[in-house]
Amino acid sequence: MVTGQQPQERILVVEDDEDIRDLIAGQLRMEHYVVSTASGLGEMRSVLGAEAIDLVILDLNLPDGDGLSLCRELRAEGVETAIIMVTARGSAVDRVLGLELGADDYLTKPFEPRELMARVRNLLRRTRGGGGSPPARQARYAVFGPWKLDLLQRRLVAPDGQLVMLSSAEFRLLSRFVQEPNTVLSREALLPERRATVAFDRSIDLQISRLRQKLASVKGGEGLILTVRSEGYVLACIVRYE
Repeated sequence: MVTGQQPQERILVVEDDEDIRDLIAGQLRMEHYVVSTASGLGEMRSVLGAEAIDLVILDLNLPDGDGLSLCRELRAEGVETAIIMVTARGSAVDRVLGLELGADDYLTKPFEPRELMARVRNLLRRTRGGGGSPPARQARYAVFGPWKLDLLQRRLVAPDGQLVMLSSAEFRLLSRFVQEPNTVLSREALLPERRATVAFDRSIDLQISRLRQKLASVKGGEGLILTVRSEGYVLACIVRYE
């Protein structure tokens, strides 16, 4: 019989406050996740080197370093583990910076445990490939128009082999587009982990504008991402995987 206690994803909680760390870990275990903990960046590195972690809940301010810097380093190293930043900082600048440096979601203290659990579930569902086609989870490249999207190295490859680097935010957006080509995607669909606020967040428009400029740098790359008024955006081409 299938129950809610089937093997679950592994989550690493990185938080120097023991009470908060234990609270988060306890809530996750109640949801039957396998949980590891760390009190700083050094311990986090050790756990990541020893275990296959699906999601990291990362405090921004830690005694041995800054979570923003570590997030940037991990993405530069090609680590694709999902990351939720948890911090007492609540400014829009900090939130946008965290997301630009590679965090997948951002939660400000104090928060309701139920909100964190909802974000964990949504993010894991998305990173499992929910809604994506099976080939996308097995292939190295998504090929669309004149471009290849390197799904492992998180960059664009032009027809002549030239590499075009993508920010973490640009890669996440383009990954969503190639998962559902020729489908109009709302802002909420493009960034489901930020569903509550993304309708009012115009930074996505800027990110898509930058993507369009990069795609248009190669002949045939113009007009691949179209705006559908009052509905969202669409990648208007066929996508194949190799």
